Amino acid sequence: MISAPSADAPRSVTILGATGSVGASTVDLISRSPERFTVEAVTANKDAERLAAIARQLGARYAAVADDTAYPALKAALSGSGIEAAGGAEAVVAAAARPADWVMAAIVGAAGLPPILTAVRRGAMVAFANKECLVCAGDLMMAEVRRHGATLLPVDSEHNAIFQVLQPGAKVRRLILTASGGPFREWSREQMAAATPAQAVAHPNWSMGAKISVDSATLMNKGLELIEASHLFAMPEDRIEIVVHPQSVIHSLVDYADGSVLAQLGVPDMRVPIAYTLAWPERMETPCAALDLAKIARLDFQPPDAERFPALRLTRECLRQGGSAATVLNAANEVAVAAFLEGRIGFLDIERIVEATLAMIPAQAVATLDEVFAIDAAARRHAAAL
Repeated sequence: MISAPSADAPRSVTILGATGSVGASTVDLISRSPERFTVEAVTANKDAERLAAIARQLGARYAAVADDTAYPALKAALSGSGIEAAGGAEAVVAAAARPADWVMAAIVGAAGLPPILTAVRRGAMVAFANKECLVCAGDLMMAEVRRHGATLLPVDSEHNAIFQVLQPGAKVRRLILTASGGPFREWSREQMAAATPAQAVAHPNWSMGAKISVDSATLMNKGLELIEASHLFAMPEDRIEIVVHPQSVIHSLVDYADGSVLAQLGVPDMRVPIAYTLAWPERMETPCAALDLAKIARLDFQPPDAERFPALRLTRECLRQGGSAATVLNAANEVAVAAFLEGRIGFLDIERIVEATLAMIPAQAVATLDEVFAIDAAARRHAAAL
């Protein structure tokens, strides 16, 4: 097992997706405790200027952009720094292969699968903020984790909460994932039909990227988290529940066989779960506000509305079907969300496109990552045509 960081032995880290919201929170935490960490590599999709600034700030050894057209700008911005610059998808994979103890996997979408698997296959400690990889290839991913002795540390606040309160060997009755309900929690279907991208991205509690924010608005994000939880904690779908909790204070709960229910609480700030993975198995200080329960005064709960938010039904069906079903679901959702953010379809068209794509491509068994990539590509073509 990789040892915890200390003043004598700082932990070396790599940040895949350093310019996104999770990446930015990770950079913030590392910057506040520079004596605990050294930075091996940082990557981004195409924001060369921002990535170069992060690399210089953290003293990274290597920086890579996935979009090779952004490489000249990155190289120019890092000129004279001594930081190695690279471009292209293979350069991001190379970043994951570098010898960091701890890797933040914060690349959004299926594009994160190759570099994350690279980190897993060298037995790294992987802070996992890319749920799509477990959705697309959960069985294959977890098999690789076991085969190579890697450690997965969940970053999503819900899975991180379960990870914190799950007692090894104890009999668990249920996992309970909480959901804020998103910005349209109380909207009618008619109101949601006219929703704009700006309204969908305006999450009431969390600061997240556009894609994840839209997924929160459709509740697809919670459905993907359900699939992720099933793989991470080896829990069947019928023993994972979802409850809407608008305050986002209780991040998830574990219901044990004796009737005890343990929950992790905290302010809705992604730096809390990120810090838990950064310092694990220790804890580190963060600048996050202390939780003031008296000020919050109340905690509300209600079941999700499956009629207004069919994404939860779709994800449960995919998890029960197994095989390639979740791969198709994720690919179609990524295409549909991108089209919505570009103003080419309406908000409710997202679920329509996902369900229609699932109907077009029947679930089948998958044994290799090449099969996963082929199904993913086929689903994207169908969804784009729709």
